[in-house]
Amino acid sequence: MPSALEGARRSTPPAEAVPSHSSDQLLAQILSWLDEAKAENVVSIDIKRKSSLGDYMVVATGRSDRHVGAIADQLERHLKDKGYGRVRVEGKPQCDWVLIDVSDIIVHVFRAEVREFYNIEKMWAAERPSDPTTH
Repeated sequence: MPSALEGARRSTPPAEAVPSHSSDQLLAQILSWLDEAKAENVVSIDIKRKSSLGDYMVVATGRSDRHVGAIADQLERHLKDKGYGRVRVEGKPQCDWVLIDVSDIIVHVFRAEVREFYNIEKMWAAERPSDPTTH
């Protein structure tokens, strides 16, 4: 009977299964695909020095819940076609806010009012204090 570790090793795709594009190249492709899908107010934020979550965060707006879902579907399809099979998607049933996590880039696609409410680009664009204090 195989151990849990052996099972995990078998389910992990080989390194060559994920394309070796840099996050900058992938970001350029994602921005192009979002433009192709007619996403609005697209903003990319460099988070390399702010978080270990990834290198970039992209925030975009769809005109309706159907448009948000269509943008997410198109982006997911493009990523899978390019070999990014481990794309994680959250929020598609409601399509108010869909998060697409691919490699070192996190893409958020919002309906306009939801984006305005959460305003995550303001939070992530803020500089971290140089001398953090603990409370």
